[in-house]
Amino acid sequence: MDYDGKLFRIVSNTDNGETSSATFFRYHQDGDRLIGSYCGGVIVDGSLAGTVDDAGVLTFQYQHVNTDGETRTGTCRSVPETLPTGKIRLHETWQWTSGDGSAGASVIEEV
Repeated sequence: MDYDGKLFRIVSNTDNGETSSATFFRYHQDGDRLIGSYCGGVIVDGSLAGTVDDAGVLTFQYQHVNTDGETRTGTCRSVPETLPTGKIRLHETWQWTSGDGSAGASVIEEV
């Protein structure tokens, strides 16, 4: 699975997350390395870095600054699903490594 240049948008997120339907993610992939950026809603500026395995599963760390001026960090694992349209849906499990350390789940889809 190739994520290079793909744009994603949040479809759902648990209440303890900071991303929303106003948040967009852009991914770049080089081999098994993944980097990305995201912003929108309460996210002023965010970035992520990690890996892509042979099944297209993403494992990465993320960091962002929110509209309150706080820096938030966490880890995420995203499992892909290919939709009938050929677009990618990612089922994410994540955990904050800053703040309360709580975990959550979200779904993002390719735009």
